[in-house]
Amino acid sequence: TDRFKALVCHDGVFDQRMMYYTTEELWFPEWEFNGPPFENPTLYEKWSPSNFVGNFRTPTLVIHGEKDFRVPVTQGLAMFTALQRKGVPSKLLYFPDEDHFVQKPQNSRLWWHTVLDWIGTWVNKP
Repeated sequence: TDRFKALVCHDGVFDQRMMYYTTEELWFPEWEFNGPPFENPTLYEKWSPSNFVGNFRTPTLVIHGEKDFRVPVTQGLAMFTALQRKGVPSKLLYFPDEDHFVQKPQNSRLWWHTVLDWIGTWVNKP
C-alpha cells in the first residue's frame, strides 16, 4: 500500500497458520480466530500478511529477537525475505540475545536509534 511512508514491524506475525503451530501462546489466536486453524482456516487466511505480499510497497524495518517464543523469529525472517524478494526497501534488525521485548540497555539504544533513523529517512523524503 502507499498509505504510509514507512513501517516498522517489531516481532510481527507473517503467517497466521504457521504462527499458531509454533507459538507457546495459543489462547490469543484461538480467541481472535474462533478456534484453531484446522477448525476455522478462513479467518487465519484473511488476517495473514503472507497472503498479501503482492501488495507490499511500503519501506519496512523488520525487527526480531532470536529468543522470542511468543512470535518465533522465523515469522520476522519470512517477512523480511518477502519484502526483499518483492523489491521493497527493507532492513532487518536482528537481536540474537533478545526475546519478545528488547531489554538489554545497549540493544534498547540500538533499537531506538534504528527505528527513529528509519522513520526519519522515509518520512522526510518527498
